[in-house]
Amino acid sequence: MIVVVKIGTSSITDAAGEINVTAIDRLCAEVAALRSQHHGVIVVTSGAIAAGLPVLGRVTRPSDPAVLQAVSAVGQSRLMRVYDDKLAGHGLVGGQVLLAPLDFMHRDTYVQAQTTLAKLLAFGVVPVVNENDAVADDEIRFGDNDMLAALVANLVSADLLVMLTDAPGLLRVNPKRDPDASLIHEIELIDQEHERMARGRGTDRGSGGMVSKLFAAKIATWSGVRVVIAAASRPGVLADAVSGTAGVGTVIRPHDRRLPARKLWIAFALPAAGTIVVDDGARHALEERQRSLLPAGIVDVTGKFDADNAVEISDTQGRVFAKGVVRVGSHELRAVAGRRTADLPEGMPHEVVHRDDLVVTLP
Repeated sequence: MIVVVKIGTSSITDAAGEINVTAIDRLCAEVAALRSQHHGVIVVTSGAIAAGLPVLGRVTRPSDPAVLQAVSAVGQSRLMRVYDDKLAGHGLVGGQVLLAPLDFMHRDTYVQAQTTLAKLLAFGVVPVVNENDAVADDEIRFGDNDMLAALVANLVSADLLVMLTDAPGLLRVNPKRDPDASLIHEIELIDQEHERMARGRGTDRGSGGMVSKLFAAKIATWSGVRVVIAAASRPGVLADAVSGTAGVGTVIRPHDRRLPARKLWIAFALPAAGTIVVDDGARHALEERQRSLLPAGIVDVTGKFDADNAVEISDTQGRVFAKGVVRVGSHELRAVAGRRTADLPEGMPHEVVHRDDLVVTLP
């Protein structure tokens, strides 16, 4: 089994915001226990910024992107040194892998990252993955490592994604309001009610929260990966997640469809710049026949967007059922909506959204 383990900043730092070496050692011991059972394990870790702040004499997380990048550059090597030392203490070798969103968007870099991680696992190494914060483009970045972990799970065709946090899983109400809030043990399909339960910000030391984890879980489950959201402090949490022990946390079942990484990125990561409304015939062609979207099936266009932007696709009742990357801007598209291919202006793309750039988002 290949297991991707994501641990957040709040779970590996102390109350002062500094790296908690004991917490990382506990995680490495659990990773070692899985490795002894011949499971491949990849750790996706946050904490580079937290590790860099005290070295630079800072207490609070800065908001300036350039400062964050500099702090991350200082902290990343120190964070990795802790992982190297603690993994070595359990007879394991760690290997640092820094990834950025563009690594998942372009085929060549995607394959290179995939090959590197596969080789590390084959050598018995524990890959320790983080976002490449020091050089990340502020316009195109993960923002937190929950999405990164989900995409890594897709990248390596993982069997299980374990998202470790400071909560026992998804609770029915905010535990700050009700300390006896009950745990949701299993989710078959994440819906709006689950997202409502998850609303609330993360800790000051991290950048994510339960909403972010549910969003990442959507990505992973659409990759065919089982997800467990559980408490990092629970003894034996990784072994229990692998074995399916009842009560380990919130288990989210994998979707019966498996999307490639590019379509996951389109469906979940790219913001929609507008909406294309299509008729029933076009919806049937997109959903059932897996065809590209042609101008003939378009009845309305809302929003302002350019070619290569992402858009939502809805039916005439306003139900959004797909998302894709357009090949025609909104201004040009309004002028040709409803036209047959033979009636399009010369040079106009025949396919508004190619099927390779289109994802049906409803189950």
